[in-house]
Amino acid sequence: MIAPDDVELRVVGCLVEKQRTTPDQYPLTLNSLRLACNQSSNRDPVVDYDEATVRKALGELGRRRWIRSASGHTSRAPKYRQLIDVELNLPDDQISILAVLMLRGPQTPGELKQRVERLHAFEDLAAAQRILEDLIEREYVERLERRPGQKEERYHQLLGGGDASAPEPAVGLKAPPAVAADDPGDLPGGIDTVAAAEGNGPADDSPLEQTAADPLDAERIDRLEREVVELRAEIAELRDRLTS
Repeated sequence: MIAPDDVELRVVGCLVEKQRTTPDQYPLTLNSLRLACNQSSNRDPVVDYDEATVRKALGELGRRRWIRSASGHTSRAPKYRQLIDVELNLPDDQISILAVLMLRGPQTPGELKQRVERLHAFEDLAAAQRILEDLIEREYVERLERRPGQKEERYHQLLGGGDASAPEPAVGLKAPPAVAADDPGDLPGGIDTVAAAEGNGPADDSPLEQTAADPLDAERIDRLEREVVELRAEIAELRDRLTS
Protein backbone atom coordinates (compact mmCIF):
# COMPACT_ATOMS: atom_id res chain seq x y z
CA MET A 1 0.00 0.00 0.00
CA ILE A 2 1.22 3.50 -0.85
CA ALA A 3 2.49 5.47 2.16
CA PRO A 4 0.08 8.04 3.63
CA ASP A 5 0.37 11.58 2.31
CA ASP A 6 0.64 14.81 4.31
CA VAL A 7 -3.14 15.24 4.54
CA GLU A 8 -3.68 11.75 5.94
CA LEU A 9 -0.93 12.27 8.52
CA ARG A 10 -2.39 15.64 9.54
CA VAL A 11 -5.85 14.08 9.97
CA VAL A 12 -4.78 11.07 12.04
CA GLY A 13 -2.35 13.22 14.03
CA CYS A 14 -5.21 15.56 14.95
CA LEU A 15 -7.35 12.63 16.08
CA VAL A 16 -4.58 11.39 18.36
CA GLU A 17 -4.00 14.89 19.73
CA LYS A 18 -7.67 15.70 20.39
CA GLN A 19 -8.28 12.30 21.97
CA ARG A 20 -5.76 13.25 24.65
CA THR A 21 -6.19 17.01 24.98
CA THR A 22 -9.98 17.40 24.62
CA PRO A 23 -11.47 13.97 25.45
CA ASP A 24 -14.91 15.49 26.13
CA GLN A 25 -15.13 16.52 22.45
CA TYR A 26 -13.77 13.23 21.10
CA PRO A 27 -14.48 11.47 18.73
CA LEU A 28 -14.56 14.30 16.20
CA THR A 29 -17.11 15.28 13.57
CA LEU A 30 -15.90 15.97 10.06
CA ASN A 31 -16.16 19.71 10.63
CA SER A 32 -14.36 19.59 13.98
CA LEU A 33 -11.61 17.52 12.39
CA ARG A 34 -11.25 20.02 9.56
CA LEU A 35 -10.92 22.83 12.09
CA ALA A 36 -8.31 20.84 14.01
CA CYS A 37 -6.30 20.32 10.81
CA ASN A 38 -6.46 24.03 9.97
CA GLN A 39 -5.42 25.35 13.39
CA SER A 40 -2.84 28.12 13.27
CA SER A 41 -1.30 26.95 16.56
CA ASN A 42 0.64 23.71 17.12
CA ARG A 43 0.75 23.06 13.37
CA ASP A 44 3.55 23.29 10.81
CA PRO A 45 2.78 24.07 8.10
CA VAL A 46 -0.52 25.89 8.61
CA VAL A 47 -3.02 24.62 6.03
CA ASP A 48 -6.54 25.36 4.84
CA TYR A 49 -8.15 22.01 3.99
CA ASP A 50 -11.76 21.92 2.83
CA GLU A 51 -14.21 19.18 3.83
CA ALA A 52 -13.69 17.25 0.60
CA THR A 53 -9.94 17.04 1.27
CA VAL A 54 -10.46 15.79 4.82
CA ARG A 55 -13.17 13.35 3.73
CA LYS A 56 -10.87 11.85 1.09
CA ALA A 57 -8.10 11.43 3.69
CA LEU A 58 -10.55 9.72 6.05
CA GLY A 59 -11.44 7.26 3.29
CA GLU A 60 -7.77 6.37 2.80
CA LEU A 61 -7.16 6.12 6.55
CA GLY A 62 -10.18 3.84 6.87
CA ARG A 63 -8.68 1.50 4.27
CA ARG A 64 -5.49 1.45 6.33
CA ARG A 65 -7.62 0.72 9.42
CA TRP A 66 -6.04 3.73 11.14
CA ILE A 67 -9.46 5.32 11.81
CA ARG A 68 -13.08 4.27 12.00
CA SER A 69 -16.50 5.86 12.23
CA ALA A 70 -17.75 6.22 15.79
CA SER A 71 -21.17 7.82 15.35
CA GLY A 72 -23.75 7.07 18.02
CA HIS A 73 -27.47 6.55 17.45
CA THR A 74 -28.21 10.05 18.78
CA SER A 75 -25.48 11.81 16.81
CA ARG A 76 -26.63 13.92 13.87
CA ALA A 77 -23.17 14.14 12.30
CA PRO A 78 -20.72 11.29 11.62
CA LYS A 79 -17.81 11.13 14.05
CA TYR A 80 -14.38 9.57 13.76
CA ARG A 81 -11.80 8.05 16.10
CA GLN A 82 -8.21 6.95 15.52
CA LEU A 83 -6.99 3.35 15.60
CA ILE A 84 -3.39 3.90 14.53
CA ASP A 85 -2.07 3.15 18.02
CA VAL A 86 -3.83 -0.22 17.98
CA GLU A 87 -3.03 -1.04 14.35
CA LEU A 88 0.70 -0.27 14.77
CA ASN A 89 0.86 -1.53 18.38
CA LEU A 90 2.08 1.82 19.73
CA PRO A 91 2.04 2.56 23.48
CA ASP A 92 0.92 5.99 24.64
CA ASP A 93 4.40 7.50 24.85
CA GLN A 94 5.32 6.43 21.32
CA ILE A 95 2.08 7.45 19.61
CA SER A 96 2.20 10.82 21.40
CA ILE A 97 5.64 11.62 20.00
CA LEU A 98 4.65 10.39 16.55
CA ALA A 99 1.53 12.57 16.61
CA VAL A 100 3.58 15.70 17.37
CA LEU A 101 6.00 14.80 14.57
CA MET A 102 3.06 14.36 12.19
CA LEU A 103 1.59 17.72 13.18
CA ARG A 104 4.76 19.82 13.37
CA GLY A 105 7.42 18.13 11.23
CA PRO A 106 11.05 17.40 12.17
CA GLN A 107 12.02 18.56 15.67
CA THR A 108 14.80 18.32 18.24
CA PRO A 109 14.35 16.19 21.38
CA GLY A 110 13.97 19.35 23.48
CA GLU A 111 11.25 20.71 21.22
CA LEU A 112 9.45 17.37 21.21
CA LYS A 113 9.49 16.99 24.99
CA GLN A 114 8.04 20.46 25.45
CA ARG A 115 5.35 20.08 22.79
CA VAL A 116 4.31 16.54 23.68
CA GLU A 117 3.55 17.44 27.31
CA ARG A 118 -0.10 18.10 26.39
CA LEU A 119 -0.42 14.52 25.17
CA HIS A 120 1.98 12.59 27.41
CA ALA A 121 4.18 13.84 30.26
CA PHE A 122 7.76 12.60 30.11
CA GLU A 123 9.78 12.52 33.31
CA ASP A 124 12.77 14.22 31.70
CA LEU A 125 14.50 14.78 28.37
CA ALA A 126 16.34 11.47 28.62
CA ALA A 127 13.00 9.64 28.82
CA ALA A 128 11.82 11.31 25.62
CA GLN A 129 15.10 10.45 23.90
CA ARG A 130 14.72 6.80 24.91
CA ILE A 131 11.32 6.69 23.22
CA LEU A 132 12.81 8.26 20.10
CA GLU A 133 15.42 5.49 20.05
CA ASP A 134 12.65 2.89 20.40
CA LEU A 135 10.82 4.45 17.45
CA ILE A 136 14.03 4.48 15.39
CA GLU A 137 14.49 0.77 16.14
CA ARG A 138 10.93 0.14 14.95
CA GLU A 139 11.67 2.22 11.81
CA TYR A 140 8.93 4.75 12.52
CA VAL A 141 11.39 7.63 13.11
CA GLU A 142 14.77 8.62 11.71
CA ARG A 143 17.51 10.88 13.01
CA LEU A 144 18.39 13.67 10.59
CA GLU A 145 21.85 15.05 10.04
CA ARG A 146 22.59 18.36 11.67
CA ARG A 147 22.31 21.30 9.36
CA PRO A 148 24.99 24.02 9.25
CA GLY A 149 24.72 26.18 12.37
CA GLN A 150 22.47 23.74 14.26
CA LYS A 151 23.61 22.28 17.58
CA GLU A 152 20.95 19.59 18.05
CA GLU A 153 19.89 16.70 15.87
CA ARG A 154 16.32 16.64 14.62
CA TYR A 155 14.00 13.67 14.29
CA HIS A 156 11.50 12.93 11.53
CA GLN A 157 8.63 10.43 11.33
CA LEU A 158 8.83 7.76 8.64
CA LEU A 159 5.14 6.92 8.28
CA GLY A 160 4.84 8.99 5.09
CA GLY A 161 4.34 12.54 3.88
CA GLY A 162 6.86 14.94 2.39
CA ASP A 163 10.64 14.77 2.23
CA ALA A 164 12.21 15.95 5.50
CA SER A 165 15.54 16.57 3.76
CA ALA A 166 14.05 19.25 1.50
CA PRO A 167 15.46 22.75 2.10
CA GLU A 168 13.58 24.84 4.64
CA PRO A 169 12.22 28.25 3.58
CA ALA A 170 14.38 31.25 4.35
CA VAL A 171 13.91 32.74 7.81
CA GLY A 172 11.24 35.43 7.85
CA LEU A 173 9.43 34.20 4.74
CA LYS A 174 6.00 32.63 5.05
CA ALA A 175 4.22 30.39 2.58
CA PRO A 176 0.85 31.78 1.45
CA PRO A 177 -2.30 30.03 2.68
CA ALA A 178 -3.44 27.10 0.56
CA VAL A 179 -6.40 27.87 -1.69
CA ALA A 180 -8.73 25.13 -2.92
CA ALA A 181 -8.52 24.74 -6.70
CA ASP A 182 -12.29 24.78 -7.05
CA ASP A 183 -12.80 27.82 -4.86
CA PRO A 184 -10.28 30.55 -5.77
CA GLY A 185 -12.33 33.16 -3.99
CA ASP A 186 -12.25 31.45 -0.61
CA LEU A 187 -9.74 33.95 0.73
CA PRO A 188 -9.78 37.72 0.29
CA GLY A 189 -8.31 38.53 -3.12
CA GLY A 190 -8.43 34.89 -4.27
CA ILE A 191 -5.59 33.41 -6.30
CA ASP A 192 -4.35 36.80 -7.47
CA THR A 193 -3.63 37.81 -3.88
CA VAL A 194 -1.64 34.63 -3.23
CA ALA A 195 0.28 34.94 -6.48
CA ALA A 196 1.12 38.54 -5.71
CA ALA A 197 2.38 37.64 -2.24
CA GLU A 198 4.70 35.09 -3.88
CA GLY A 199 5.97 37.68 -6.31
CA ASN A 200 4.56 35.72 -9.27
CA GLY A 201 1.36 37.64 -9.87
CA PRO A 202 0.39 39.54 -13.03
CA ALA A 203 2.52 42.60 -13.63
CA ASP A 204 -0.34 45.09 -13.68
CA ASP A 205 -0.72 48.37 -11.81
CA SER A 206 -3.51 47.36 -9.42
CA PRO A 207 -3.12 48.72 -5.86
CA LEU A 208 -3.16 45.18 -4.45
CA GLU A 209 -0.26 44.04 -6.64
CA GLN A 210 1.76 47.12 -5.74
CA THR A 211 1.13 46.53 -2.06
CA ALA A 212 2.02 42.82 -2.17
CA ALA A 213 5.35 43.63 -3.82
CA ASP A 214 6.56 44.95 -0.46
CA PRO A 215 7.55 41.97 1.77
CA LEU A 216 6.15 43.67 4.85
CA ASP A 217 2.82 44.32 3.17
CA ALA A 218 2.74 40.78 1.80
CA GLU A 219 3.22 39.46 5.33
CA ARG A 220 0.40 41.71 6.57
CA ILE A 221 -1.92 40.41 3.84
CA ASP A 222 -0.96 36.84 4.74
CA ARG A 223 -1.79 37.47 8.41
CA LEU A 224 -5.15 39.05 7.60
CA GLU A 225 -6.09 36.16 5.35
CA ARG A 226 -5.29 33.66 8.08
CA GLU A 227 -7.39 35.63 10.58
CA VAL A 228 -10.35 35.52 8.19
CA VAL A 229 -9.95 31.75 7.81
CA GLU A 230 -9.78 31.30 11.59
CA LEU A 231 -12.90 33.43 12.13
CA ARG A 232 -14.79 31.40 9.56
CA ALA A 233 -13.59 28.21 11.24
CA GLU A 234 -14.77 29.39 14.67
CA ILE A 235 -18.20 30.24 13.25
CA ALA A 236 -18.42 26.84 11.57
CA GLU A 237 -17.44 25.10 14.81
CA LEU A 238 -20.13 26.97 16.75
CA ARG A 239 -22.68 26.02 14.09
CA ASP A 240 -21.55 22.41 14.28
CA ARG A 241 -21.90 22.31 18.06
CA LEU A 242 -25.40 23.79 17.89
CA THR A 243 -26.56 21.21 15.35
CA SER A 244 -24.83 18.14 16.79
